[in-house]
Amino acid sequence: MRVYLDHAATTPLRPEARDAWLAAHEVLGNPSSIHGAGQQARRLLEDARESLAAVLGCQPIEVVFTSGGTEAANLALKGLWWSRAGGEDAVVLPDGEHHATLDVVQWLASAEGATVRPVALDEGGRIVPEVFAAALPGAALATALVANNEVGTIQDAAGLASAAAAAGVPLHLDAVSALGQIPVDFAAWRGAGSAASGLVTMSVSAHKVGGPVGVGAAVVSRHARVTPLVHGGGQQRSLRAGTQDVAGAAAFAAAATVAEIEREAESERLRGLRDRLIAGIRAGVPAARLLGDPTDRLPGNAHVLFPDAAGETLLFLLDMHGFAVSTGSACQAGVAEPSHVVLALGLDERAARSVLRFTLGRTSTAEDVDALLARLPEAYARAVASGAPSGARSDRAS
Repeated sequence: MRVYLDHAATTPLRPEARDAWLAAHEVLGNPSSIHGAGQQARRLLEDARESLAAVLGCQPIEVVFTSGGTEAANLALKGLWWSRAGGEDAVVLPDGEHHATLDVVQWLASAEGATVRPVALDEGGRIVPEVFAAALPGAALATALVANNEVGTIQDAAGLASAAAAAGVPLHLDAVSALGQIPVDFAAWRGAGSAASGLVTMSVSAHKVGGPVGVGAAVVSRHARVTPLVHGGGQQRSLRAGTQDVAGAAAFAAAATVAEIEREAESERLRGLRDRLIAGIRAGVPAARLLGDPTDRLPGNAHVLFPDAAGETLLFLLDMHGFAVSTGSACQAGVAEPSHVVLALGLDERAARSVLRFTLGRTSTAEDVDALLARLPEAYARAVASGAPSGARSDRAS
């Protein structure tokens, strides 16, 4: 038996996305060509752009298709940095962000001379809007997750955007983990933002909502100043040059549209399964501790600290019995690292090596949850017996 509980990493391709992808490949034509075949491809592409814009709460012209969420974040953050006015050199960066953001900001610091202004998270993984606002004055740009990809905490996107608008700072929101899980509305979050400040860019990815891997989008306000990463051809408002992936765009739009139609009912179902999972973990492993906001969290997310057990050991033990879960930590060069998100919650390195992330999706069932709960206590006991995770205790108490 195989039980997949890592939907935050990627989720199964929806039939609607597969059908849209195959149908688009029946159309021969470059969407930039002016002949009839090219214009037929162009219509498919623009229909996809309109459908995705309707889901994201933006104008179709603001949707820039990319190769995924990571490219979208790079376009937004580097593009905003290179287009900044004046001598501002600070980037406001909350702790616990996704590496698609962290690594870009670190590159801006090392290669472009950016100054990083960190914003601490509270114990539930929340970005406190007042603390975020205090870091904004005089910054070149700011960024934040709409929902934390590890612990699942949902942020006050509208509040963060309002603070950025009041400070006159352009803001990027990473909505990759949020899309299909909670309402995503670029225009509503943007609110009264000016042409060049407040929420101006947002990143999303297809494979988190049942679309294909290798497709994403950056929402770029039509008023924003963003320098492109790639030049040559002038496609997509000259923000992302190159022949556009019509089939990928069509599949993404199909997946996102169905995910949005199903979102409310599916979120309610997933919350029920998640709560069943959390209650079962607490009953079977009383020492376990749920991390992240206990209520304002993604409906399918359960991020759990298992004291005295190495997360990777517990993961391997569960995998041997057919359960796919995640440690939620970054893995670079094949070496598991302590979760930077857990550290950002104020816990120590030992705790950051003792976590598992269980994420449910549209194929998850009550039987999946119950099967995991039946196996978990034994796996936890074996993981504890095999040795506690290594790592020195930090200055912050757990």
